[in-house]
Amino acid sequence: MPKAVIARHDGPVVWIRLNRPERLNAMNKELVEELSRSLDAAEADEKARVVIIHGEGRAFCSGDDLKDLDAQTASEEATQAWVDAIQRVTLQIMQSRKVIIAAVHGWCVGGALEWAINCDFTLFADNTRWFFPEVTYGLFVTGGVTALLTKQAGPQVAKELMILGERHDAKKALEVGIAWRIVPEAELLGEAQKLSRLIAERPAGAVADMKQAINEGFHSSLADAMALETKATVRGFLSPEAQARAKEF
Repeated sequence: MPKAVIARHDGPVVWIRLNRPERLNAMNKELVEELSRSLDAAEADEKARVVIIHGEGRAFCSGDDLKDLDAQTASEEATQAWVDAIQRVTLQIMQSRKVIIAAVHGWCVGGALEWAINCDFTLFADNTRWFFPEVTYGLFVTGGVTALLTKQAGPQVAKELMILGERHDAKKALEVGIAWRIVPEAELLGEAQKLSRLIAERPAGAVADMKQAINEGFHSSLADAMALETKATVRGFLSPEAQARAKEF
């Protein structure tokens, strides 16, 4: 069985590829755990300076794999463990001493969109489509985005995006500050590589300290937001109405 996440090292750059193309790289237990391990390995690698996360096939990641919903909601303990695993990836991305780049194409949905927002630079291909489906199901967001996106886009835009859950294009992502830059799909990975090389040329300590200072200054309420999200997401997953809506999707 193929690995759900594949990591390769190219000098100071670690490429982490989400590798469930038959499910549009949807998030299941294996993908989340393997992504977490890959981020840990990159963090421990003294030669690594930049991490690029991207997706195999037609999408970056289509969000939570709803085929796994029964396992995710088997008990409150199972749901708590699932949400904690997703939130751990957020902390790994945002607390890393490496710069993390998201190279996004195709669908970028739910938890995957939240991870993209967590990254230091987010490149969107011009064919990217994205949305927050959680509230539509009766669920809740993760990734600290109730704090991050509200500060980036303002409270009304954050409510629009997360309550209405409408589908948007790459241009909208740039307008609201989710995307850092839009590039043609064919050039996405090449542009991510160019950016990674520019970052890797800077002094490692100064870059890491700058990332930490900016994140702590701008996202000071991240921990509180994630704690609230975790409780609300567990409640949502365990809601019979939410489970029924998700299974009908």
